[in-house]
Amino acid sequence: MVDTSFIDAQLENQRENLTQFIVDKLKDKLYMANEKYSLSEDEVSSIIEDSTKAYEHSLVDPGEAVGTVAAQSLGEPGTQMTLNTFHYAGVADINVTLGLPRIIEIVDARKDPDTPVMRIYLNEESRGSREKAEEIVKEIEGTTIESISKSMKIDVINMSIVVELDNYKMEKQGLTIGDIKEKLYKLKKVESIEDEDNFLTLKAGDVSLMEIRKFFNRVRSHQLKGIKSVKRALIKKEGEEYVIYTEGSNLGEAFKIPGVDLTRSISNDIHEIQRVLGIEAARRSIVDEIKKTLEEQGLEVDIRHIMLLADLMTMEGEIKQIGRHGISGEKSSILARASFEVTTNHLMKAAKFGEIDPLSGVTENVIIGQPIPLGTGNVKLIMKK
Repeated sequence: MVDTSFIDAQLENQRENLTQFIVDKLKDKLYMANEKYSLSEDEVSSIIEDSTKAYEHSLVDPGEAVGTVAAQSLGEPGTQMTLNTFHYAGVADINVTLGLPRIIEIVDARKDPDTPVMRIYLNEESRGSREKAEEIVKEIEGTTIESISKSMKIDVINMSIVVELDNYKMEKQGLTIGDIKEKLYKLKKVESIEDEDNFLTLKAGDVSLMEIRKFFNRVRSHQLKGIKSVKRALIKKEGEEYVIYTEGSNLGEAFKIPGVDLTRSISNDIHEIQRVLGIEAARRSIVDEIKKTLEEQGLEVDIRHIMLLADLMTMEGEIKQIGRHGISGEKSSILARASFEVTTNHLMKAAKFGEIDPLSGVTENVIIGQPIPLGTGNVKLIMKK
C-alpha cells in the first residue's frame, strides 16, 4: 500500500492538466482503491496518467463546430424516439408527455406544457409519516364543488342551483358544510344558501335563464380548497420517505404549504421554475428534463451537448425557444435568418432598412460559397515580407 502523500504529490503534478473537480474525484477514488487493493506506486502513476489522457481526449479542439455537433448529436437520436408516450415512471396513474413531443416542447419553450406535473418532497419532520403526507395532499389537491358532490342541477322553477354533497368525499378533503357555505358566499350573485340533509340550495335572485346557466358553471368550478391548477395528488413511498406526485403544477403555491421541502421539490414546467427559482434553476431543469426524456427511450447523449443547448436558451436571462421567435430569429446574419423560415419577409425587411450581413457565421458563408469561420477556416496566416 502506497502512502497517501505519494497520491497527493502525483495529483499535484497533474493539476495544470486536470480540473479541480477531477483532481478531487480522482483523489477520493484512489484513496478507496488503495485501502481495498493496496496499490503500488506504479499502479497509482498509471491510473493518474490514463485519467489525464482520457480527459485530454475528451476536450474540444480549437475551432471545433460545437454547435453543429451538438445539434446533430441531439437531432439524430430524436429520429429513433417514440412519437406518443404518456407515462410517469413509477406512477402509473399520472400521465406525462415523453418521447419526441416532450423534447419539442422543451426546445420550443412552450409557455403551457401539455402535462404539467410536480414532484413534491417533504421536509425532515414529515417525510416518514403517511399521515403528514395525506394532510399535505389535502392542502395541495384542488377541490371544487363538483369534485365533492354526487349531483348538481338547475332548478328552473325557483331559479336556484341544487347540490347533493358526498359525505365521504367531504371527509376525505377535510371539509364541512359550514366551510363550503363560507366559500360559496364569496361568489357574486349568491343571495342565500339553504342546507338540508346534505343538499345545498343556492339562490341567485332575479336572473334570466342564460344568467343562471352561467352562474351554474361558476359554482361548479368554484375552488373550495387546495391549489387551483392541481387536479390530483398521489402519494408514493420511495425508500424510507413519502413523495407526492401531482397532476398540474404551481410551485409558488406549493412552497407556501408547511411541510414541503423547498430544496428538492420540482416541476416539469421550465417557465414556472424560472419564475419561482430563477434562470439558473431553469437552465438546470432544461438539462435534466432533456436528459431524462432521452434516457427513458434508452438513448445516451453526452451531457455537454444538452448543456450547450440549455446555455443558448437561457444566456440572456430568460428562456428563449430555438426557432424564428427566439434564437434563430435573432441571429445577426440576414441570410442565416432567411435560410430558416419566412425567407421573403427577412430579405424584404433587410432591404427596407439597409441592413448589412457581417458573414460571421456558418450558414451565410455556405450560402455564398466561401470557407466557414470554423476549424481550418478559422485560422488566418499573416506573413511579413
